[in-house]
Formats: sequence, structure tokens, C-alpha cells
Amino acid sequence: MNLLFILFFPLLAGAILLIAKPAKSFIWSLGAALIELGATGYLLTQMSESQVSQSFTHAWIPEVGISFSLLADGISGILIGLCALLVPFIIASTANTDKANNAQYQGLILTMQTALMGAFLAKDAFLFYFFFEASLLPIYFLASIYGGENRQAITFKFFIYTLFGSLFLLIGLIFVYLRTPGLIHSADMDVLYQTAHGLSAAQQGYLFLAFFIAFAIKMPIFPFHTWQPDTYTTAPTQGTMLLSGIMLKMGTYGVIRLVLPMFPLGIAAWGPAAMILSIIGVIYGSIIAIQQKDAKRLLAYSSFAHVGLISAGMLTQSIEGIQGALYQMLSHGINVVGLFFVIDLIERRTKSRELAQLGGITQASYVLSVCFVILSLGSVALPLTNGFIGEFLLLKSVFDYQMTLGIVAGITIILGAVYTLRLIQKSMFGNVSRITKDFEDLQAAEKWVLIPLCALVILGGIFPNVVLSFSEATVVQLAELIK
Repeated sequence: MNLLFILFFPLLAGAILLIAKPAKSFIWSLGAALIELGATGYLLTQMSESQVSQSFTHAWIPEVGISFSLLADGISGILIGLCALLVPFIIASTANTDKANNAQYQGLILTMQTALMGAFLAKDAFLFYFFFEASLLPIYFLASIYGGENRQAITFKFFIYTLFGSLFLLIGLIFVYLRTPGLIHSADMDVLYQTAHGLSAAQQGYLFLAFFIAFAIKMPIFPFHTWQPDTYTTAPTQGTMLLSGIMLKMGTYGVIRLVLPMFPLGIAAWGPAAMILSIIGVIYGSIIAIQQKDAKRLLAYSSFAHVGLISAGMLTQSIEGIQGALYQMLSHGINVVGLFFVIDLIERRTKSRELAQLGGITQASYVLSVCFVILSLGSVALPLTNGFIGEFLLLKSVFDYQMTLGIVAGITIILGAVYTLRLIQKSMFGNVSRITKDFEDLQAAEKWVLIPLCALVILGGIFPNVVLSFSEATVVQLAELIK
């Protein structure tokens, strides 16, 4: 029952906000998010102590073998933990803004959380698809109503682009589902794994392409990324946090949960090409990030580059690659939410994100500068930060897979340092500019968001085994299934 509470409580809280519209919406939403965090933390603690996964199954559409089936194991547990952890920070980042007590805005964030939790918990493939698609609705309204210039056109492009990609996933799922044994077919993922293994190499190849395209658009992976920079830049800050911190992980999670265990022959045929595209995205995204003048757009391309490396590591099908991908998903979510919040704070005070107009902020806010540096160093994978653990495992897995690809992927370390240090130098250091001379120091509510995130960056780099040991057993089982 704890799984049902974790899944539906944010939806219930969000519905109350959307319908009742209480005056203290910020307190309602933050309280609900903290309750969700507590419930999820309790579940994960139980799982860690017992080393037993948690599941729930109830007949949904028994006539066609579709069930309401949920599973929290070492893989999905990392993702629901990330979602439960970040949403309170995302809501808290609205403090002292006009969105703090906007019931509709807060309600959409919580509704989005249920869709994300559902995708990470689903064990029935069609239930996964349902939540995979359902997550588009709240983020669409968040971005199209509260976004910036040209928000409706840009958000509509994002919606259509990702919806189109999801059709490939649906077609592929139906193809495998119709080949499951018995008079009544099954959409249970374990059954789909066994059925897909019995398909021919050609069929697995086509299905790999269908699934990977759908997930590559969601992540996104080069060249399916064209929706991402504009959407991340135009969406309101909390929408961008949801997109980059959590929602893109539905794509990477989908590859781990569905593609890797279902289509080993398809990966053998098309995996190298997909890996090359992923590494191209790493280099391409980093180079474009270096050239950006808008700080938020720079972070958008930075996120695009990071997810390319995650994709490459996963496709090696190794334990290190999958473990590295899971750890980097967690680390990237923490880091990117903090970085986007810093840029939002700068924009609130200066009305600008242009790097050429900023500078000297460290003279007005020492705490903001230190937090920005810590989050940035985590993003560029400095040792003793959370980003180092995942990136090291990912690069090792790619090196072991093929040295040439590993060397090329390793260039991201240099390029990442270039655009990140440029961002820090242009915004925080140097001479005070016309728009930063009266820069206000951080308020207490803003420190309550940034300082804990920075602590997580450091703790993640010092105590990685807390996460790695949690997911290890499930990842080993997955790796054996792939062989």
C-alpha cells in the first residue's frame, strides 16, 4: 500500500490545489512534497535494510492481460528517490515569487510528480506508456501558460515532437505484446523480456530502433534534441527543473528498463550507431554551450551533453555503465536543479541572463557565489563531488567497450570545464556591472534551497556506496538477463 500512497498522494494534493485553490498554496504544496519525500524515504530505507523489492499488482483490464502493476527495486528506487527529493526543492524555489501562492502552478507541479513516479514504478509496459504520456500534460500547461516569449509555439513543438516519438514506443510494445504466449496476452515486463528474446535478429533490430527513437527524443540524444534548448530556455524555472532534473530521466530509465533486457540482438546490430550518436551529442552539446551568451541556454546545452554520456554508458550493457548511468542521473538531477535556480535568482535581481551584462556578483553575495561554484564543480565532475562518481563509471564503461570512443567521450571533461568556468567567471567574478551594482544578497528561503543541494553534491562524492550498493543487486540481475 505504501507504493499506492507514493504514487497517488501528489495527485490528490495537486487536485486539491487545482480545485480548492487555498490561499496558502505554497505551504500546502511544500508540505505535500515533504510528506511524499518522507514516505519515499521510508520505503527506500525498508528496501535497503531487507534487500527485498516492493511490488503491488491489481487486475486493471484483465480481458487483455493489462494489470495495474508497480515495482520498486534497486533501479526504480533510485529514480523515485530522485523525484521525491527534488520536488520539495523545486517548490521551495518559488518562495518569495508571485508563483508561491499560485494554486494552479503548484498543483501542476504535484500532478507532474505523480506522472513521473508512475513511469518509474510501472511494471506493466502499457502502464509505463500511460504515465510516460501523461507527464506531457502538466509540463505542457506549466510551460505554455507561465513560460517566456514565444512560449506557446515552442511548447507546442515540444509536445508534438515528443508525442510523435512516443508512437514508435507504442507500436513496438503492441508488436511484442501480441506475441506473448497464451490466449490472453500479457504486458508484464518480465513476460515481454522472454517474448522479445524469442524474436529474430531483424525483428529485434527494428524494435530497438522504435524504442530507442522514442526514448532518445525524451532524453534527448543527437539529432533528436532540437526541441530541448528552446523549451528549457522558455519554460518557467520550475518547469525547466522538472524537465532537466527528472523528466529526461524517463528516457534513460526506459532504455535501462525496457531496451537493454528486451533486445540484445537489436543492440548488437544498432547499439554502436546509437552510441556514436550519443557521443556526438556529448561533444556537440559542449561546443555549443561554450558559445552561448544566455546563461540558461548554456545550461540547457550542458544538460544535453551530460545525458549523451549517460546514454553511451548504458549502451555498453556493462554493470559499470548501468551503475554509472543511475548514479549520474541522480547527480545530474541535483546539480542541474541547483544551477537553474542560481540563474533564476540572478535573473530576478538583474532582469537579465546575458553573460556580457553580468559580473561581480560575488562582491554582493558570497554565499551565492560559493554555492554556484560547488554546484558547478559537481557538474564538471571534480573529484569528491557527486558528478565525479557517475562520470568516472560511465567513461570507464565506454573505454572498456572501445578505447577510441572512450577517448572521444573523455573530451567532455575538458569542454565541460571550459563552459562551466566561463559561466562562473562571467557571472560571479570580474567587475561589477551596471545591473549588478545593487545586487541583493540571498534571503533565508533561498539559502534553504541552495545550501542543502550543495551538501548533497559533496555527500554524493564522499559516500557513493550508499547509492551504488542499493542498486547493485538489481543491476547485476539485469546484466545477467542481457547476456
